Amino acid sequence: MQTVRVALAERAYPIHIGAGLLERADLLVPLLPQRRVALVTNHTVAPLYLDRIARALDAAGVASVRVVVPDGEAHKDWSTLNKVFDALLEHRCDRKTAIVALGGGVIGDLAGFAAATYQRGVPFVQVPTTLLAQVDSSVGGKTAINHPLGKNMIGAFHQPLAVLADMDTLATLPPAELRAGLAEVIKHSAIRDAAFFDWLEANLDALLRLDRNALAYAVKRSVEIKAAVVAVDERETGLRALLNFGHTFGHAIEAGLGFGAWLHGEAVAAGMVMAADLSTRLGRLERGAADRLRRLLERAGLPVAGPALGADRYLDLMAIDKKAEAGRIRFILLDRLGAARIVDQVPPEALRATLSACSTK
Repeated sequence: MQTVRVALAERAYPIHIGAGLLERADLLVPLLPQRRVALVTNHTVAPLYLDRIARALDAAGVASVRVVVPDGEAHKDWSTLNKVFDALLEHRCDRKTAIVALGGGVIGDLAGFAAATYQRGVPFVQVPTTLLAQVDSSVGGKTAINHPLGKNMIGAFHQPLAVLADMDTLATLPPAELRAGLAEVIKHSAIRDAAFFDWLEANLDALLRLDRNALAYAVKRSVEIKAAVVAVDERETGLRALLNFGHTFGHAIEAGLGFGAWLHGEAVAAGMVMAADLSTRLGRLERGAADRLRRLLERAGLPVAGPALGADRYLDLMAIDKKAEAGRIRFILLDRLGAARIVDQVPPEALRATLSACSTK
């Protein structure tokens, strides 16, 4: 097991990465305010892992309430959130009952938002079971549900007590989910670590084969990058916005197609291609670097063009995005592989050219 720590003063917490962590109740018990938790998961993950973690907790003297909700991005909404609240209230969960999010990014966001708001805030733990959740959404304390007009528009910052990234859970991932997670791994390298990008180019085939050593390194390095950024800017007032590379375009794709039509990582992949193309049009990034990013995403089996929503629709959706300020769309662009920056003003003609060039015809 390897551990990365998110340095947030009195709210610092560990991210444990390794095999067999679902059975490691000893990693959680000392952190729990009482020996009772609510396990929140979905219909897909529950048959695979719910009994395993519940048995381990029970053996350690921790009772658990089980809350199972529908699977998928389309269910990250008020209706499903209320199902979680209903279960917590029916079982008389109090402010010391920690919520354990067992699942991918949707469950982590949903259960985390429930923890942030139930009785004005209860503790929670992230147990991510997808690559995307392990490298990105479980780290940093962002929690949210979607609104029909925009992704993650209703949420809160609420840091977990700990994150347990059990590498064994990746063995049951559908190939599309693995590829979606790789999009976020590639994103971390593109914005902060050129050497890691080189490593991904050399080791992508091993990652696609689910080579455990390669996956463990990719997860650890991604988590290190994100943890370092979050420690400096917890609430996304500056540096943390760099983690949204590809997301301004990607969130527009998700909202424009309807949540769940594309996986989040798929939309981010196409969004990164768009952001890199825009970077080259503005003279910030060499075309060769943009092409390397595109080829790596393509090798990973990810979309490298957005859907044909039309430039006006893209612009409308991006203007609603959380990263917009005073109606102005903010972009994360690349100066080179491994170095990103926030750009507040983009010439409209360059943006429209990117949307045209990087969308399916």
